[in-house]
Amino acid sequence: MRKYRTIHQEERTYGILLLIIASISILSLFGGVMEPDGALYASIAKNMLHYDDWLNLYVRGEDWLDKPHLTFWLAASSFEFFGVSGWAYKLPSLLIGWLGSYYLYLLGSALYDKKSALIAVIVYMTAFHVVISNFDVRAEIYLTTFTSASVFHYYLAYRSSPYQIIPGSFFLACGIMVKGIFVIIPVLAGFVIYWIITAQYKELLKMKWWLAILLVGLFILPELYALYAQFDMHPEKVVFNRQNVSGIRFFFWDSQFGRFFNTGPIKGKGDVSFFLHTTLWAFLPWSVIFYMAVFNKLKKRSIMGKRKHVTLIVNSNALVAFLLFSFSKFQLPHYIIIIFPYFSLITASCLTQLGKKSLKTISIIQHVVFALVCSLLIGIAMIFNVPFKFLFIFLTLLITATVYFKFFQVSVQNLICRSASLAIIFMLFAYIFFYPTLLRYQAGMMAGIWLQNHYPNEIVKNYEGHSFAFDFYAPNRVEYVRDKSLLKPKNGERQLIFLPTTAIEDLKTRYQLRVLETFDHYHITKLKWDFLNYKTRSTTLTNFSLVELQAIH
Repeated sequence: MRKYRTIHQEERTYGILLLIIASISILSLFGGVMEPDGALYASIAKNMLHYDDWLNLYVRGEDWLDKPHLTFWLAASSFEFFGVSGWAYKLPSLLIGWLGSYYLYLLGSALYDKKSALIAVIVYMTAFHVVISNFDVRAEIYLTTFTSASVFHYYLAYRSSPYQIIPGSFFLACGIMVKGIFVIIPVLAGFVIYWIITAQYKELLKMKWWLAILLVGLFILPELYALYAQFDMHPEKVVFNRQNVSGIRFFFWDSQFGRFFNTGPIKGKGDVSFFLHTTLWAFLPWSVIFYMAVFNKLKKRSIMGKRKHVTLIVNSNALVAFLLFSFSKFQLPHYIIIIFPYFSLITASCLTQLGKKSLKTISIIQHVVFALVCSLLIGIAMIFNVPFKFLFIFLTLLITATVYFKFFQVSVQNLICRSASLAIIFMLFAYIFFYPTLLRYQAGMMAGIWLQNHYPNEIVKNYEGHSFAFDFYAPNRVEYVRDKSLLKPKNGERQLIFLPTTAIEDLKTRYQLRVLETFDHYHITKLKWDFLNYKTRSTTLTNFSLVELQAIH
């Protein structure tokens, strides 16, 4: 009875902690949309509304073939309800991310136990790259939700109810319509490996799984139709500097296998070790524990889990997806987020099985991680010249976390709460101070907001195609001009132009020009020391301007 009360109290503590984390994550909605990808996706969704066209994807007036449609349909739907804004763009991602956390809890409860499931959700929601992705919204949060939900429903279809293949296939199709056909691998690989290792070969031949594949094909028909209508029906269109480009072929082959083998129109350079060191920072504050869990599995030769235990599904999905990403020739840090739910379950399982000696060792390591990360954040705040009131709040949070979670008391619950508190401090630092401050140096966003306040009904031109953020934040339609000879205002006509400040002198020789406002700019996703240091920041900045152009009489 006493043990039951202890477990219940521990689960209640984790529940309260999750509520705090979810509440703080709401702050990620505000502060702006980051370039390049977030602002690009937001501008595409905005174009859907402006042109009343939900089939064709356009970027700066040209056909765009890269990502599938679902991310943009979700954002555009939010714009329909709440208007075009940064927080409306991020809202679907936040809500679907919460749904994904719930599905992670359901999956963890089914494969492990409720306690492990709660811990896994805490680990996932506080992983640093998930925290970052809640603010810098791309497609990854959608993807983790759809894959987790699909694995859960397919597991139920395998264990008990064949009808679960319907929601399982629906969510898998959603994942495919976010990222592409490769999403099938981190969903189904674990099941196939589990059935082969446990000699359940007949499972592979069951009609329900072939029906599941058929359902996935049925559910992705909207995506296939949209691609066919925009590209396959128009072979005359020039895409990737050539004609006769098939959108459906790109979806099934070039976008995925082409990137993996580096044979498609979009190429990259792969490094087998890339995601090993990426995980080290992206999965903080849990990455060291995760690597220790994997090392212990390798040491015990149990990386695939107990031979007949269903957790093999999770371990296999994580391993196969990680190897797939590592050997791909096209790699970006945020790709790894899709398998964070699996990493979280592996980490949670490790935490619930710690012996006293291991617990003490990991507690010491987490103390060091806590100290290093907090020192780094304080250093950034001081170098960035943060106002004293923010620094005071930050230090108060540190002291509160230290006292409340009894830093030197060794227990699994304290270890989890302390690690989560570090992530909470990082969330507050990022959402309240760091990202909103950085975005002041995103000239396109600041220019678009300025236009909202001063020229809300004007059509504006984007000269030389700079800044997706400007395309999104400009209150009206944006036209794109790549050649100054095409700037031809008629007598008495006024044109508003967003352009690099360095281009102004050249245009003055052709037109009457009045500078309306000038904005500082820095590529904020590629931070360097000279920019972070407030004493040298001015040397790193470029400028963009909004100008009013008229013909010379």
